[in-house]
Amino acid sequence: MLFLLAVIFVAIVYRWISLERLQRFAPGEVTATPSPQPTPTRPPVITGKLDTGKIFNGITLHSTVEASPGADATTERVDPESYVLDLKLRARVPTPNKTIDDLAKVSPQLPALLPGLAAMFPAEPVSPLFTELYNTKVRMLRENLVRLDLLLSRHNFFDCQTVLQLQHPKSHRKALLLQADMDVDADGSDADRLPIGTGAPTNFKPFTSYRWLKKTPAPNPYLPATEERLKHAEDELGLPTTTPERKRDLRNTITQLRTELGTLKKFSFLIGATDPYIVIPSAFTHGREATKTGDYALVIFGGAIYPAIVGDIGPNDKVGEASLRIAKEINLLATPYNRPVSDLKVTYLIFQGTANTPFGPPDLDKIEAHCQKLVDEIGGGTVPLHHWENIIPPPPTPTPTPTPTPQPTAATTTPTPTASLSPGPSISPSATPSATFAFPLPSPSATR
Repeated sequence: MLFLLAVIFVAIVYRWISLERLQRFAPGEVTATPSPQPTPTRPPVITGKLDTGKIFNGITLHSTVEASPGADATTERVDPESYVLDLKLRARVPTPNKTIDDLAKVSPQLPALLPGLAAMFPAEPVSPLFTELYNTKVRMLRENLVRLDLLLSRHNFFDCQTVLQLQHPKSHRKALLLQADMDVDADGSDADRLPIGTGAPTNFKPFTSYRWLKKTPAPNPYLPATEERLKHAEDELGLPTTTPERKRDLRNTITQLRTELGTLKKFSFLIGATDPYIVIPSAFTHGREATKTGDYALVIFGGAIYPAIVGDIGPNDKVGEASLRIAKEINLLATPYNRPVSDLKVTYLIFQGTANTPFGPPDLDKIEAHCQKLVDEIGGGTVPLHHWENIIPPPPTPTPTPTPTPQPTAATTTPTPTASLSPGPSISPSATPSATFAFPLPSPSATR
């Protein structure tokens, strides 16, 4: 008995130490930020009884065990209805905000930043996309109910306060307004502008929906990793021990990786760490009032308005995501794992049908100027738009190739009658050829 108690005590102590380490090293969410300060979102230290469902996704778990008399054990062992777990998830679907006053309860500075916004609300401003978003969330809960690790967390289920379809009465400029939190998108790559990778966090993709044809032969920095994954998949497919089911999965993976390789070799993309863009659900890109990749947008938080574009398309069951560049501007501690704002205090205003084509490398000044024009069309703002500086370092200047010096020959060293002893005019050396740059640089005298 003493030995058993000692084993139980050791197990409890070991479990407690493991939980302490989990809290110490697991990536937490950002709590520090410029004014206004978002609500801290780091999960509390786990103490006492361990509740797996509540720890990992915020679901409150109520559990009971009901026992009733049955037949003998041999009979009950083979009856599938003798030992049953009934799993039921109850979720309340939120009601969307509908008025400017509702929005101001969450984002108090919004009406003052954009005074013309109040005039853009029709009688029924809520977009059908809000209902579609939560219908998708509920459907995904039903499909994944037997996989608790795949269920939406409480945070991601309640990640959208409202989706409103607005239109200014005078300019008739339309805009889709989202009120949500802000997750971080760190995807994308562009060897033409940034030949090195910016990291590959979990679920990283080296491409974005906003893309354009490459302009230089510089290879994408993520090509080697993708080629290595393809080789491993092909090698495993060729093994005689690989099961038919695994081979089917590998063939799909190989097809996908080959497509990705072709895409990376052909296109350039936005870069989450350097470019200001937002992500919208795929469902928002369909229908009569569709939002498209490249549409101009505003991200409004606190007392600032950030110009941006729609740069990527995400899953249909989540909303509220911006590039790492925007996230770090709002909160310096933001990372791909730490959201800058966890509360539903971020307003995304997307101007539908404003994308400029063909796409190309983002011009930050152009994005700011175009967004300012759109702000003016909805009544103007009371603060200037945030100005984005280009933080991509300039490409290195290639070292000029020296001009080879001609070696003298017998023919050139033999004096001629006209040379005699009298000195003649000196011969000027040939001019050094100008350097050729991979990226043309403006003349120092040029002005913008």
